[in-house]
Amino acid sequence: MINMTFSDQKKLIFSIFICLFAGFIGSYFTTPAIPTWFATLQKPSFAPPNWVFAPVWTSLYIMMGISLFLVWQKGREDKTVKAAIYLFAGQLVLNALWSFVFFGLRSPLLGLIEIIILWIAILATIMSFMKVSRTAAYLLIPYFLWVSFASIVNFSIWSLNR
Repeated sequence: MINMTFSDQKKLIFSIFICLFAGFIGSYFTTPAIPTWFATLQKPSFAPPNWVFAPVWTSLYIMMGISLFLVWQKGREDKTVKAAIYLFAGQLVLNALWSFVFFGLRSPLLGLIEIIILWIAILATIMSFMKVSRTAAYLLIPYFLWVSFASIVNFSIWSLNR
């Protein structure tokens, strides 16, 4: 990375920024609901405390951005790269959409349905990235694991509050 061109540096910064921006969009719906609606819900004993989410998601979004950069760096003209980037973009939209569905609409059930679709999209993105850059695919594994855990928490919240 020390020998990156200025163009590569801009791509890396943009890749990280776009992922963090998706997180910012999600937080627009999440933040106001935490002390109000979310505080009233029953949660499973294994649900993390609220303060854990910001540092975990920030780290994940940065790793996602680096992952996107590693794929983008291979050249957008290649069909495999282009397909991988489109899959990544789709899962990133689904990522931000979950916050709107769960917190904005205050619907754990719709959130559960949406997070399952997100989980599948992340898995497809990892498989697609694996064809372009193993490192890029590996960087998405913590994200996949966190969303897997979040799916269980989402299911538990829905079960406890229906």
